[in-house]
Amino acid sequence: MAGVAAARKCASVGWSVSIVDELPYGGTCALRGCDPKKILRRGAEIIDGARLMNGKGIDPAGLSINWADLMEHKRGFTDPVPGNLESDLASVGVETLHGRAEFTDTNQIDIDGTAYRADRFLIATGARPRPLDFVGAELLADSTGFLNLDELPRRVVFVGGGFISFEFAHIAARAGADTTIIEHGDRPLKSFDPDLVQLLVARSEEIGISVRSRTRLVAVETTSDGYAVTVETDGGTETIVADLVVHGAGRIADLSHLGLDAAGVEHDDTGVAVHPHLQSTTNPSVFAAGDSASTPGPPLTPVAVFEGKVAASNMLNSTMTIPDYDGVPTAVFTIPELARVGLLEDGARASGIELDVRYRNTSGWYSNYRIGETTAAVKILVDASDDTIVGAHMFGPEYGELINFCALTIKLGLTTRQIKSMTAAYPTVTSDLGSML
Repeated sequence: MAGVAAARKCASVGWSVSIVDELPYGGTCALRGCDPKKILRRGAEIIDGARLMNGKGIDPAGLSINWADLMEHKRGFTDPVPGNLESDLASVGVETLHGRAEFTDTNQIDIDGTAYRADRFLIATGARPRPLDFVGAELLADSTGFLNLDELPRRVVFVGGGFISFEFAHIAARAGADTTIIEHGDRPLKSFDPDLVQLLVARSEEIGISVRSRTRLVAVETTSDGYAVTVETDGGTETIVADLVVHGAGRIADLSHLGLDAAGVEHDDTGVAVHPHLQSTTNPSVFAAGDSASTPGPPLTPVAVFEGKVAASNMLNSTMTIPDYDGVPTAVFTIPELARVGLLEDGARASGIELDVRYRNTSGWYSNYRIGETTAAVKILVDASDDTIVGAHMFGPEYGELINFCALTIKLGLTTRQIKSMTAAYPTVTSDLGSML
């Protein structure tokens, strides 16, 4: 999506613009990530919602997910994306190419035997699963494979305690699979508030997900009954039996096969080395955005889009505008979801902020009582010197939407008194924000 955003901007002022991709147009988010994942999550939401209301007027007996039908519903969204996007790009004058691109010089690439020269290049190839170093690593399915399963296996092991593993495990568990998450570190989801992560882990285990922290994966081997997953803990070695093992242990910049050395472009697993304004530090003709660029921005689609726009503007105008990453929220779409924006508590304290931590257990609040949810909490970090929010952390139903209000307050520098002066529609989850503050 970074490439698409940049292409539209450059074409709008008359530049000659082409995009090349060896995969169908649309990128990870629309085809192999955020969007299809959340469509599958909808099925899990229905199951969870009905079970929460068991004994409260709803009988969930017999309710189940038809995986094949749910997957077909997902394809109803993803299948038209490549054609629609290419048509849209063509309508604004962008040439859409297909194939594998490889630099052959500082200003030239080869696409399946055809040479193309340009004054400017934007690298926006996204990310790929991080290579894993254990016996049988090649047997793991990646996130793309999981999102295209025609049938959901009965026993699924997810490797790594990050976004992918937790989101997919929450879907799979609601669809009836026995699910396990293996995390090598002390706790999963390290970029989120540890107190709220603890609540998420407990909620995950409540629905049957086994979360195994401080567990090292030693080997994956095929058996007559699926896979034998050998893990090592402080207590010794054991084997977990699975029908599917999914790679959820992080991603790296997908720069393989680009021939960046031939173009004199410095790079590593974090992406192309760029100046703050997204221009390559070693080849001024090259810019990079999204997961392909080594920037301080989080690896999120909205960030990739605005980086693509900033890179395009800098290419067009020979400027050095730096992307603004303040107030960028992110969420793990488990059920319920975990969301954050701004600083973590440890980081805020380390920075010397006069910190006021406002923690609220919201599990008994009306918005959650109404739907039967028993686990929810928020932690808002306020700079007591000026009454502004420096961080917000939320775990609960619809909090992935509510976090956007906190993101806006950080972006605009609003005070908590200003936010509380807003009269919200009631009863809504947003109307809880004033009480959270």
